[in-house]
Amino acid sequence: MRGAGGSLVSRSRFDSDEHHVVVLDEKSKRLVELLQVDGRSSYAALAKEVRLSEAAVRQRVQRLIDQGVMQIVAVTDPLSVGFSRQAMLGIKANGDLRKVAESIAKFSEVDYVVVCAGRYDLLAEVVCENDSHLLQLLNDKLRLVDGVADIETFMYLRLEKQSYAWGTR
Repeated sequence: MRGAGGSLVSRSRFDSDEHHVVVLDEKSKRLVELLQVDGRSSYAALAKEVRLSEAAVRQRVQRLIDQGVMQIVAVTDPLSVGFSRQAMLGIKANGDLRKVAESIAKFSEVDYVVVCAGRYDLLAEVVCENDSHLLQLLNDKLRLVDGVADIETFMYLRLEKQSYAWGTR
């Protein structure tokens, strides 16, 4: 995932193989919902909305972050910062899929990698400056990754919906 200025948001507790379920009460769910709308909301504004003290809100937000329930990051619009080509890559791989995924995840153009079941072994979303940059990524980097057998590229023509509002309903 790209954070502020397009920097990479590193893997976190969200990605561990050990899934821990955190039960959220209504106030914590509401805090998450409010932060999904505006991650820069002040603790005072949040406290007013959920009817808790500012200190209690600060503690709850920190606990949600510490527990790996959420992250607060800046999300950029790639088109508005000079990246005109986005694509989803369906990747067929040989060998240890986790190692192939780790190698692919190291490229700055890749903002999402998932090991999956089905037609492809991996899906990767990439953001490039233009078609030439995408070609360079495919030809000079991804095809050279040990274990990559085949790549199918799905070019984004238009982003219809992108939502981060899941997780509390």
